[in-house]
Amino acid sequence: MSVSSANPREHPTGYLPTGNDIQRNIVSRRRWGLVWQIIFLSSLLIGLLALLTLLYTIVDDSFGYIAVQTKIDPEELSDRPLEELSKEELIEILRANVSAGLFRRFDRDEPFAERSKESVLQLIEERVIGREVVAAYKLTESLLERERIEVTVRERFPRAELEFHSWINPDFLTRPMSSVPILAGIGNAILGSLWVIAITMLLAVPIGILGGVYLEEYTSDAWYYRLIETNINNLAGVPSIIYGILGLAVFVRALEPITSGAAFGVTDSNGRTIISAGLTMALLVLPLMIINAREAIRAVPQSIRLASYGLGATRWQTIWNHVLPNALPGILTGMILSMSRAIGETAPLIVIGASTFIVFNPDSVFDKFTVIPIQIYNWTSQPGSQFRSIAAAAIIVLLVTLLLLNATAILLRNRFRRSY
Repeated sequence: MSVSSANPREHPTGYLPTGNDIQRNIVSRRRWGLVWQIIFLSSLLIGLLALLTLLYTIVDDSFGYIAVQTKIDPEELSDRPLEELSKEELIEILRANVSAGLFRRFDRDEPFAERSKESVLQLIEERVIGREVVAAYKLTESLLERERIEVTVRERFPRAELEFHSWINPDFLTRPMSSVPILAGIGNAILGSLWVIAITMLLAVPIGILGGVYLEEYTSDAWYYRLIETNINNLAGVPSIIYGILGLAVFVRALEPITSGAAFGVTDSNGRTIISAGLTMALLVLPLMIINAREAIRAVPQSIRLASYGLGATRWQTIWNHVLPNALPGILTGMILSMSRAIGETAPLIVIGASTFIVFNPDSVFDKFTVIPIQIYNWTSQPGSQFRSIAAAAIIVLLVTLLLLNATAILLRNRFRRSY
């Protein structure tokens, strides 16, 4: 009896379908293929829908009508626009419209001789003019329900003026923090994030590449190397707040003379500085960098190494001239992933003492700092629709900053990929 006509129960491994069984088998496979194709497509559509919903929510909160009222009309303070006045004229306006004790406190916190004109103008807007957002509306209802909004504002806030406002504007990108939402900015948070991510990448990238090269090219299959590899893989999955606790214990406290700048002559700081944050974030992304570097180096064909050895090159010459250039695109991919994780982390920086409210821009690695995710967290925890609006604007700034940094790394990766 041939195998094709055998009873499948007697020959379960050698039975081949014949006749109508072939057609039924093809129909069944196509049906299951279509089912899985629908499942895969549905998963993709659900992911895209979730992303679009997130983006819509953020944009909807970042634009819309606001009702603004002031305690004093700016025209009552001067017959010229305040922006055209000199710093000395602005100081006199401030002196004449606040109490003497409050004026002395402002001068004590930061002498007016050292303040910029923009800083004095912001004090006047906050303390004298008192420009306050009494109602804020989302973009959707601003476009679809304008008449209702106008009636509501006239009834509830007769002194308020209704205006269409974009929470993302040049002032928002350059101004420091403020307790008044409409005057708040994210300039110092952007600088803080760039400082931290720069220190993180300067430390994590070279150490990660060197560690990956050593583990992939120089180590043997000894038990202690396998132990190191296992620990690195485990460290990549450790919760980020654990690294924050480590940074607090080591960089903020144990190494405070260095991280505060006291060893270099800085006297008005402590260990809760930019360099402590950068070191902590470098530890956070270092396991990820090492793993990605190893995978990229491992993907380089062995024939390239053997050809280099055959021409008399040493191991280091082979690594430097052939392995690393070919692995560089993969290494840059790992750098993109590490940068994306580092710029969005909040928990470690809160643990080591990042500020939630500072009004100055960091000038050195020994300054106090804040970053964009912490400002977003701080604003979302505040009551009031205005704080949700500036938090949404800050989220857009964070996404754009991340995309710009990633785009730079992607361009470098593509360039090296074409070169090698």
